[in-house]
Amino acid sequence: MSRKTVLVTGANSGMGLAAATELARRGYRVVMACRSLERGEAARRVAIRQSGAADIELMLCDLGSLRGVRQFAEQFLARHDALDVLINNAGVITIKRHTTSDNFEAMMGVNHLGHFLLTSLLLPAIQRSPQGRIVVVSSGAHKAGRIHFEDPHLTRGFNAVKGYAQSKLANVLFVRELAERLRGGGGTVTVNAVHPGAVATDFGVDRRTGFGRSVYRLLRPFFRTPAEGAATAVYLATANEVAGVTGQYFYDNKPAPVSALAQDAVTAKRLWEWSEREVGL
Repeated sequence: MSRKTVLVTGANSGMGLAAATELARRGYRVVMACRSLERGEAARRVAIRQSGAADIELMLCDLGSLRGVRQFAEQFLARHDALDVLINNAGVITIKRHTTSDNFEAMMGVNHLGHFLLTSLLLPAIQRSPQGRIVVVSSGAHKAGRIHFEDPHLTRGFNAVKGYAQSKLANVLFVRELAERLRGGGGTVTVNAVHPGAVATDFGVDRRTGFGRSVYRLLRPFFRTPAEGAATAVYLATANEVAGVTGQYFYDNKPAPVSALAQDAVTAKRLWEWSEREVGL
């Protein structure tokens, strides 16, 4: 029986590295998509050592660049005919407003639009899997968000909570709309969102200034480990009992409630159409 292939974005640290390591340990052919060659290679060595799997693959993918996403997808499809599991894990949070190379607000650009394009480009390969699965890492922060269609890149009145919550709501709405579209196509691909809980990673720490590091160290004992945070994503990627479950939002391996806005079909469709225009599909 051929091994299943799984792609994990943001696999160089935290939950992405934990998920990649666990899936490799379970016998999956793992592709780690990372933005940095240096950090990605260091993480790959960790994953190999901890999983015992020697053939973990590293590929560079900059989700903050539409050109970079397209290049990655082209390279991936040249190497792999089918993709069994896509885990959209990579994410950013910025204290100050930053933009991607395409002039998108960084959180909306990376957390949603980069993954939106990546998923769209890889979908044919996922559909070639006997039972393709897409797992999108969102957050309970989606409940505080709304999609600011009047100013989606937050050029006015930016703050970190507003931007992050918007991007995480976009994740859940993306899952809802994609699940509906896949149902209409009669395929076997499922797509679900995950709330990992509060996880002890350096997510939110500014690598250049160290901003946020003292708060991270203070709160770390109360957080989940990266492996605990990745557990539900791994469950959705592997468990037989969720093979036919789609369009849901999971927390601790169980479907969980979402905000009223996250259930709104009109908003989900509008976001999808806006996202297509933004990424040029």
